[in-house]
Amino acid sequence: MKMSESTLTRTGAQLLVDALKVHGVDIAFGVPGESYLAVLDALYDARDQIKFVICRQEGGAANMADAYGKLTGRPGICFVTRGPGAANAAVGIHTAFQDSTPVILFIGQVGGDVVEREAFQEIDYRRMYGQMAKWVTQIDRADRVPEYISHAFHTATSGRPGPVVLALPEDMQTQTACVADTGRYQRVAAHPGEADMQKLLEMLAQARRPFMLLGGGGWNKEACEDIQAFTAAFNLPVGCSFRAQDLLDNRDPHYVGDVAVGLNPALAERVRNSDLLLVVGARLGEWTTVNYTLIDIPRPKQKFVHVHAGAEELGRVYQGDLLINSGMPEFAAAARKLAPLKPAWDDWTRTARAAYEAWQKPVKVPGKLDMCEIVHFLCKRLPPETIVTNGAGNYSIWVHRFYQYTGFRTQLGPTSGAMGYGVPSAVAAKLVHPERPVVSFSGDGCFLMNGQELATAMQYDLKIVFMVVNNGMYGTIRMHQEREFPGRVSGTELKNPDFAALARAYGLHGEIVESTADFEPTFERAWNARTSALIELRLDPDAITPRTTLSAIRAEALKAKGK
Repeated sequence: MKMSESTLTRTGAQLLVDALKVHGVDIAFGVPGESYLAVLDALYDARDQIKFVICRQEGGAANMADAYGKLTGRPGICFVTRGPGAANAAVGIHTAFQDSTPVILFIGQVGGDVVEREAFQEIDYRRMYGQMAKWVTQIDRADRVPEYISHAFHTATSGRPGPVVLALPEDMQTQTACVADTGRYQRVAAHPGEADMQKLLEMLAQARRPFMLLGGGGWNKEACEDIQAFTAAFNLPVGCSFRAQDLLDNRDPHYVGDVAVGLNPALAERVRNSDLLLVVGARLGEWTTVNYTLIDIPRPKQKFVHVHAGAEELGRVYQGDLLINSGMPEFAAAARKLAPLKPAWDDWTRTARAAYEAWQKPVKVPGKLDMCEIVHFLCKRLPPETIVTNGAGNYSIWVHRFYQYTGFRTQLGPTSGAMGYGVPSAVAAKLVHPERPVVSFSGDGCFLMNGQELATAMQYDLKIVFMVVNNGMYGTIRMHQEREFPGRVSGTELKNPDFAALARAYGLHGEIVESTADFEPTFERAWNARTSALIELRLDPDAITPRTTLSAIRAEALKAKGK
């Protein structure tokens, strides 16, 4: 729409929806509320351009918006009502912030005539969301809607991507204004300088044991292809940070594992013994550094290069020999153009890959159902374009360790560690990529936090395979509990429903698997079902991780306490 054609008198709600169209929005996720009825009405007129996905809880809607942002690189859009709706949505906004995902959350707000009276469900969202978003504001005037929406899109996508929160007072939505639309937003990113890239090349020339770590947000398919070409040209061993394993095809001979929870001890030693650590995109947070013990603070003992989209992150915890403020596509493109050296570390890379392949071999766990074997089967059975999603919990360690992600955005998981992400992210993935298979993992505790979004999958006729790993407890917390207070089980036991029957009540195909031998035929029935399907995997509670058992953790803790 040309600017001269967009100066009709419109309500604030109409201006908002027209602005979303200008910025290329095709899907919005939300739960309806009376506080933004005018926007819902304006979305009705745009229903052929913007699909409003009706969700069952605002936490699910916000997680779907986060998944959309991860998959597309464009801001995921979420609408919620004031008060309780905004509170429920906070989990997805926190995830978007920690995961560096572009998201824009719109919240219906009380009108200006009653503001600051503690009106019905009134909250000051600037204070509520202050530390969870890149920008939080309220649009009080209809004539400023295009400006605010443009600012929101630029802020969400530029630099280090992240969430933006905009409150929409009810009276503003129905006010009229004659104002022009803006143009479409542009992503703004820093580029690495020539001197930076030349210094990086010199540091590589001097290295004998380099290691590259990929992570963070702001990547796209082209950036991953460029970084893979750079990796191959320099024969670098590459690890990926927590839940960013899809930044490099895990089948690539240069991929050597994830630097995250359940870190391979051999890989940890390799990071410690490297003489050049090149970190691209990752913040080097708690999980990636094994609670800040893997890399020395504030000066790593190895030469350290840190590339990050947010200048505020560089030097925040770790001082570097070379700090590069750059977007991921911009750095990856520049790295690909570097003239290759004759590497002096071929054996270093080869042995790192061999250690990863050894780590991939199944391990024996208690009980009749072996998650190692199940994930290995899925690795062979699923098409390479499959999107695998998960929430948070110990069950996800099996997926992260034994599944091989085949490239950009074949993995969706919250680096924030938020439970309840697996189901809604799978729904969003199937809506964004209906042509691609989607398989979702949840724990029993994790599933019941947003499992109601099965209804959304059914409402939109989506075909997803959901897996619920049921061990009858909040497994991660129980593991820590046994380590700190052995034998004193408190607050972690769960009495669960029949998840397969629950799925059938929603209209899905549902089955229970209690032994490894039964999984393959059950999966094939689920895969070929007419609807979405849910498989409940009943796991022995003692099989707490691939590396140890709950009883072993308890025994070790009791011994340490002299009991």
